[in-house]
Amino acid sequence: MRKTFANAVLDHCNDPDCLFLTGDLGFMALEEVEATFGARFINAGVSEQNLVGVAAGLAREGLRVFVYSIAPFCYARPFEQIRNDICLSKLPVCLVGNGGGYAYGHMGPTHHALEDCAAMNALGVQVLVPAFDEDVAPMLKRIDRPTYLRLGYDARPAETDVADYAPWREVLPGECGTIAALGPMAGVAWQAFADMPQQQRPAVWAVCEFDENAIPEKFLDQAADQQIYVLEEHVEHGGLGAHLALAAAKRGLSFGQFSHRYALGYPTGRYGSQAFHRTQCGLDSTSIREMVTEG
Repeated sequence: MRKTFANAVLDHCNDPDCLFLTGDLGFMALEEVEATFGARFINAGVSEQNLVGVAAGLAREGLRVFVYSIAPFCYARPFEQIRNDICLSKLPVCLVGNGGGYAYGHMGPTHHALEDCAAMNALGVQVLVPAFDEDVAPMLKRIDRPTYLRLGYDARPAETDVADYAPWREVLPGECGTIAALGPMAGVAWQAFADMPQQQRPAVWAVCEFDENAIPEKFLDQAADQQIYVLEEHVEHGGLGAHLALAAAKRGLSFGQFSHRYALGYPTGRYGSQAFHRTQCGLDSTSIREMVTEG
């Protein structure tokens, strides 16, 4: 999605008041942004705490600021500066973390972002997790407060279209339970059931925001007293499963059975590709399909 993001920045954010900061990252994706923005494109080097502090100072002057880095370098290394410099003043800085979850695979846990949504939610940061390439541009129009944009890979079946963006949206109808999938996991689940008859598969919902007020009544009605599955390439605590369970409890709702698949860390002590780690966690298409069909 990083190339899609770069194109969206050029199409919707190329104005004199918009600045783009990077921590010496974004090669083979941000060259056109750099060329177009000119002096408004700043490579701050490998100094993420300073990067966030500079972004906060620019935002205080009324400028629109994007901060781009590999996801863990974007939220974990400068956590204190995000809290103190951006969040306490409620500045509309957009932190862009590329490669959420296990996306940086073989580079190991230092490059994985498994607790990022929980960490940013704890600070009151708006967390946006696009499921598909088309989601990125609409999200950029909503940067009016501290925001964390978690980029991944569009994993939906080839040559398929998606409905207009919404924080929660049904991307595949079904009648045997309901799947709520965070960001790109919706595409993985879509792949798992695309060839099954509607009467034999669960409905798949793409979830892109952690706003309990955005949960549609259609989803809640569909999931009430039925089998529900939550899929996320994120740790159990503070993720989509916890968010949905709390939202349901506040409404006095119950599910027939609540199945939760999430990032398990490194159960074998080995590191590999994103596909390897997803399989280890039961988050690949085959495992997801087996979870539903075999109970």
